[in-house]
Amino acid sequence: VPIGAKGAAEERVQYEHTLTAHHHSLPPVYSTPDMIGLMETAGFHALQPFCDAGEISVGTAVSVEHRVPVGINAVVRATAEVEAIDGRFYRIHVAAYEGKREIGAGTITRTIVRVDDFLKKHDIPKP
Repeated sequence: VPIGAKGAAEERVQYEHTLTAHHHSLPPVYSTPDMIGLMETAGFHALQPFCDAGEISVGTAVSVEHRVPVGINAVVRATAEVEAIDGRFYRIHVAAYEGKREIGAGTITRTIVRVDDFLKKHDIPKP
């Protein structure tokens, strides 16, 4: 995987992506866990072209700030760029945007695993 490998993901904020969906007393804004999930998807897309058959990347660490709220129907785009490699771990800079406005950013770490070996090692049955 080369430094600079990029990925992206996008979603339109729906009710189920909001804080309100988690608890009725919270405001109807895009939740941090959903933003992080979109960033993780962008990171997956950055690494997947370099995986062999039967391999995927999985997340191992997250350090992200969510600074700007957005509401239902906003389109959020996450970007990811590999910035460092430490053994089998890939540190990826991620950011989320509504239009050109950055709503959050940080780093995630992912590693590449063979799915069958990963499931066996953790005693997880295949679907």
